[in-house]
Amino acid sequence: MSTAEWANVDEYVVDQLVRDAEASATLRANAEAGLPSIDVSEAQGKFLYLLARSTGARRVLEIGTLGGFSTLWLARAVGERGSVTTLEFEPRHAQVARENLDRAGVGNVVDIRIGAAMESLPVLAEEKPDPFDLIFIDADKVNNSNYVRWALRLSRPGAVIVVDNVVRGGRLVDASSDDPAVRASRELVELLAAEPRLDATVLQTVGAKGWDGFAFAVVN
Repeated sequence: MSTAEWANVDEYVVDQLVRDAEASATLRANAEAGLPSIDVSEAQGKFLYLLARSTGARRVLEIGTLGGFSTLWLARAVGERGSVTTLEFEPRHAQVARENLDRAGVGNVVDIRIGAAMESLPVLAEEKPDPFDLIFIDADKVNNSNYVRWALRLSRPGAVIVVDNVVRGGRLVDASSDDPAVRASRELVELLAAEPRLDATVLQTVGAKGWDGFAFAVVN
């Protein structure tokens, strides 16, 4: 199958099971604001929502906000009694995300923190927050292993950690690659394999975003 066919299947699935006015408005606002088109797909956003709901997550940590598309789905999942803490490097992206989330009616459960995540995470840890139930990582790929180490520190046993974009169009298997993102994905998989506190796998995905996949881990 071609990428176009994968996208057609995604479009059908979204039309039947996912289509949502506020989510679509968020994507349009992101495009109009000139944000890079690197949000999770609509089907993947719904998947994150269902994952958070099915695990009963009430406290979610997201690393990489962009314009708040995935944040919107996660905020809906945790509900009024839950909370989402999301970390974003670019102030302009955070501003767009805040506008999107407030317009969608979920801004009151989302704490957006601006700055490099590797600087924000130690500050968050110093606050001694209640452990997170779900951590979604979709930021600069070279720090994925570092983000997972922080996720372990900030989560509880049974928590779920999801890391996006690890398959890299199949280049994950290329041990000779000099692409920093590919090397970071391989480092991440090796960490997941060696870390006794995690039980993990990687799932490949195809669709409107092409060929990629995510790491899925549960804290032991």
